This record gives sequence, structure tokens and C-alpha cells, in this order.
Amino acid sequence: MSAEGAADYAYADIAKMIDHSLLNPVMTDADLEQGCRTAAEYGVATVCIKPYGLRRAVELLAGTDVKPTITVGFPHGGHTTAMKAAEAEEGVRDGAQELDMVVNIGKVLSGDWDYVQADIAAVVRVGHGGDALVKVIFENCYLQDEHKVRLCQICGEVGADFVKTSTGYGSGGATDHDLKLMREHAPEHVQVKAAGGVRSLDRLLEVRALGVTRVGASRTVDILEEVKRRLGL
Repeated sequence: MSAEGAADYAYADIAKMIDHSLLNPVMTDADLEQGCRTAAEYGVATVCIKPYGLRRAVELLAGTDVKPTITVGFPHGGHTTAMKAAEAEEGVRDGAQELDMVVNIGKVLSGDWDYVQADIAAVVRVGHGGDALVKVIFENCYLQDEHKVRLCQICGEVGADFVKTSTGYGSGGATDHDLKLMREHAPEHVQVKAAGGVRSLDRLLEVRALGVTRVGASRTVDILEEVKRRLGL
């Protein structure tokens, strides 16, 4: 059951919620290029790619309003803070308009909140210095609620733009429980992104109703073709 009827949204409302995910570890150059063309054709918000593909993505997306986005510290967050900052700096320099960084999961579980805050803040500084939005990936499947709540608070304190549930490559993805928790505990100016398991229009509408404003999706074509069908486009 969808959370909204077709009359409650326009095509662009849904398309601009989607970060088209091109993060599969076996993705070839041809796959990357086709993914960027698909994103441009469907008019999504961003293409989310690994850093090595950024320059080519920038070329392919030129003249469109689809933004190139890179991951930072992906997928486990175990890079040093200096390496994350350097990855972000190179990405901003090469044209990334958004950065999806992974927290240091082990440090979160250790309760080393000073380290975690400094780690996130370093990437936020670089991103905002280059006019790029920063999304902070928690990887909720490995965390307890108290970790998620504290991360939401930290993200608000350091000025992150989004909190994000998952990489899509952990043992679980976006759950209603986590999305409600994150929306409740993140400050109003921090948006919520759902990633992992948003594979249909109905699911996207469900998470949208919980306050999610962006989703990571690899089933973009299926979702947006269903939007067209329901809207009679």
C-alpha cells in the first residue's frame, strides 16, 4: 500500500529524491557511463559513485541538473580522518557537489565520541568550503539506538546536511524504526536519507511519509517508470 496517491506528487518530486547508486564493486566503466546517462535521462537528484569515476561522471552530466556525488571513507569508514579529508578535497576539486561519508563504525561502537565528531567535522569543513553538501552514513545495522541518537546530535552540531541510514552494503538497510528515530533526533535543518532496501515506488513513498527527503536507489528506472505509469505520463 503506497503512502500517497498519484495526485499527491509530481514526477519531479520523486525523481529529485533519488540518488542513483552506482557503487557495485564489480561495476565496469561501461556500467558507470550507462548509469550516468540513465540518471540524466530520468532527471534524478544525483549520481552517487566511487571517487575514481568522478571526472568521467562530471563530463557525462555536464549540461544537466543531475549532481555528481562521491563516497568518502566507503564502505566501512575506517580511513584516517586525514585520508577522508583528502578524499573529500580531491572530490570537491574535481566537481563533486555532494559527499556521502561513512562514520568510523568501530569508534562509534567504542564510544569515542570526540574522535567521531572530529572525523565528521573534518569532512563537513571540506565539503562546505567547496559548496558541497555532506551526508553522514551511520550503517545502522551495526549500531544500537543510543549510537544513532548521539550521531544525529553530532551531525547537527557540526553542520552536516543529511544523516543517512546505510551504505547499502552492510547486513541491513533502511528500517522504519531507524528513519523515525533519525528524524526525531536530528535537528530540523539536517535532512534524512534512506539507503538500502528502497526498491519500489511504494517503499519510497512510505519512507517519504516518515520525513525522508532523499533515497539511495539502484532500482531507479523501475521506480520512475512506475511514477510515469501512475501519473499517466
